[in-house]
Formats: sequence, structure tokens, C-alpha cells
Amino acid sequence: MAESPLRGRYVMAGRVRTHYSEAGHNGPPLVLCHGGGAGSSGEAGFGRMMPALGREFTVYALDSIGGYGDTDVAFPATLGIQSRLEHLEDFVDALCLDRICIGGNSQGAWVAAQYALRNPERVRKLVLVASSTIAGAMGLEIPETEGMRALASYDGTREGMRRTLEALIWDHSQITDELIDRRQAAASRPGAAEARRTFAAGTRRVNSDPNLRLTYEMNHTLPRLTIPTIFIWGEEDKFAPVTLGRQLEPLLPNVAFHYVARAGHQAQNDQPDEVARIMLRFLTDD
Repeated sequence: MAESPLRGRYVMAGRVRTHYSEAGHNGPPLVLCHGGGAGSSGEAGFGRMMPALGREFTVYALDSIGGYGDTDVAFPATLGIQSRLEHLEDFVDALCLDRICIGGNSQGAWVAAQYALRNPERVRKLVLVASSTIAGAMGLEIPETEGMRALASYDGTREGMRRTLEALIWDHSQITDELIDRRQAAASRPGAAEARRTFAAGTRRVNSDPNLRLTYEMNHTLPRLTIPTIFIWGEEDKFAPVTLGRQLEPLLPNVAFHYVARAGHQAQNDQPDEVARIMLRFLTDD
């Protein structure tokens, strides 16, 4: 039987039993951070692209704290998105990774960027994909979009999961029964819904508390980041519209922006070959 291109693994990251998907063999480390939303995980976020990236890197796509994927739901993400950052730091430490490349999509892009800002000596290159979270942290006004309404209205049903995916993925042929069932199983496992509620409350707390919000904002830090960085954005994004990317571009003069046609909020799932090509050309260019 042929070996699966993705391998499921567990590690204790701090006090959290953490599941992650892995691809590649003995290449330099590339860590990927998925976006938010019920049923999100490392594999759901990046699985279609990981085999291509694994030809050059050992790729680690973790399931974040906060009710995502198969990571333990018992440890509460009381600071929301900030808890995701702390969990990522514990994950990288647990695997003894250093001089990593790191990337993230949507909310995960904020997590990856903040990791690079806090640990610049450990990061070689940074890849960001379609992030209204970063746009908000840079001070831009975020419009309420069709995708945001779809994620907020997820009702725990399989049909609700389908509607969520239709808002994230431009190419609806990729929304297979297997993908819906995998994400629905992750979203509906015992404790996951409560973990997501704790996570959401924590994120609201960070954003509403003036002192905690300083840990979220990036307008004075991300433009000064000297780590080589690119930003990828799907031109058909119904969650974080491409206009946000166009507004961010002049605010981040040291970051190269790439806009991908026929791609939505998860450009890496709509156009995995193209996004992998962009990433590999950037990550392997010394």
C-alpha cells in the first residue's frame, strides 16, 4: 500500500495534547497555521498543498487550541487568538524546531506574523494568506461580508458546515462529502463547541480591553519586520475581500503581495499548485 502523503501526529505542546499533520522527509521546517471557523484544522486548511511543499520542506500543520481539529479541547483558550499564539510557541518548542519558515491563513496569518515579531531569531521567512485579522490589527476598517455571516451562523449541522465552506472556498467542486464530514466531525466532537465559545469570548476580551488590545495591534510593528515576507490573496475572497489586501499593500512596503485568480479565502485550497509554486519560489530563494 502506498504511503499517505500526510501523517497524523500528536505532541504535548505545553499542557495541550496537540494534533498536527506532517508531510515531507528531512527538509527544513515549515510550520503552517490554519484559519478560524468551526471544523478548521491543519489538514483542512493546507492538506491539498502540503505534499508539494513536502518535496522541499518538512511541513507541520498544527490543529490549534480553541476547539480546532483533533487537538485537546480541555485546556481553555481564555485569551482567544492570543492563546493560539502561546500554543504555537509551545508547539515549536515541543518539536525542538529552529530557524523555521512559517505561514498562516486568515486568523492563522495573524498568529504566524505575531510569532515572527516575538521570535525573529527563530524565523527565516514568513508567508501570509488573506487575513482580515491582520487588516484589523493594522487599523483598517473591516466590512461585514458574506463569509463572516456564514461562519457566524454555523448551527452545528452538516448543512451549516456546507454553507460555511461555500463561503470560504471559491471552487465548490472541492467541497466534497469527505471534506464536509471531516470538518463536521471535528466541530461536533465532545467539548469542541464549548471550546469555541471560550475562544470567541477570549478574543472579544482582548479586543475590548485597551491594555490587552496592545497585544493584538500590529500597525507599529509589522511594517518594521525585517524577516522576508510575502502576502497571498485570492481575488474572489468572499470573507476577507481582496480590497483589504490592496489597502494593506502600501502599509507594508517591505512585503511582496501576490493576487491569485479564481481563488477565495482559502487560496491554497482553490489553487494549490499555484500557491505552492509562489511559496516554494519564495521560500527556497536564498
